[in-house]
Amino acid sequence: MPRIASMGVHIIDVLGRPVSQIPPGQNIALIDEIRVTVAGTAGGTAVDLAKLGAHVSSIGATGDDELGKVMRGILDRYGIDSSGMIVHPEVPTSATMLPIRPNGERPALHVMGANAVFSAADVQLDRLGDFDVVHVGGTFLMPTFDGPDAASVLAEAKRQGATTTMDVLGVQKDGMADILRPCMPHLDYFMPNIEEAEMVSELTERSDLAAFFLDMGAGTVILKMGDQGASVNIAGSSELRVPAFAVDVVDTTGCGDAFDAGFMLTTAMGWELEKAARFGAACGSLVATGLGSDAGIVDFESTVAFMESAAVIPLRD
Repeated sequence: MPRIASMGVHIIDVLGRPVSQIPPGQNIALIDEIRVTVAGTAGGTAVDLAKLGAHVSSIGATGDDELGKVMRGILDRYGIDSSGMIVHPEVPTSATMLPIRPNGERPALHVMGANAVFSAADVQLDRLGDFDVVHVGGTFLMPTFDGPDAASVLAEAKRQGATTTMDVLGVQKDGMADILRPCMPHLDYFMPNIEEAEMVSELTERSDLAAFFLDMGAGTVILKMGDQGASVNIAGSSELRVPAFAVDVVDTTGCGDAFDAGFMLTTAMGWELEKAARFGAACGSLVATGLGSDAGIVDFESTVAFMESAAVIPLRD
């Protein structure tokens, strides 16, 4: 199995479901389930990769607090190498409270914490060549690392022979395209969801969105589109559409991260592009069937079986 570094945003999620409304005053609402998970565009991806059998290293930051210890404990239990997780004692570990609505939507209350101070200085640059894939997850929620720091790390990973990938978090701010621009020439795969792509580019047509990032220098652009699967785009080639799979949706937290994990893993294993994207879509669909970003996926073999047998959602243009 490939060796993959998942670098960037690591978050402790506290999730509860189903939450139809927040009770007024100091009243209590009874719900069915509460879970604590390691999530975030790097952390959740790392857990999914580990469940699929990859050799995974998490690279990021925590605070010197109880949530940081919980995060390391969860990573260790999944067999993830957490030696690249740097402790910043001056800030808390990043965390989110997620009251999951009955339809699976996920409003969030978030503390940026250690993700805000993570930087290229926290990364062991001489180790990047140890990995088949180096993934940067969570751009726009790492103000110190975003932009030049991320570009320098990606450039070094490429220089050392790793495949490079990136996903973002759609946090509205000024100059989003300028933050991404120095990173794009060093990316083999850029994998935002379509809403994030629209936010960055201020465009709406799918073909224009893909072209926007391809023109910046990304090798391949994959737009994740929820129940409409994914759009895979390479400069000079026709768009490739991959459908999502029909499942009973419990919680959509981490579905995009799971797509990233499945796609990265199988691409590194040598799968052709369409099949790898279908496997990514299978991973994303499975995660929607349970609470939290680590739900749904059991292992590689059962995910392949799901991909080969489950019904797909018809594509719309």
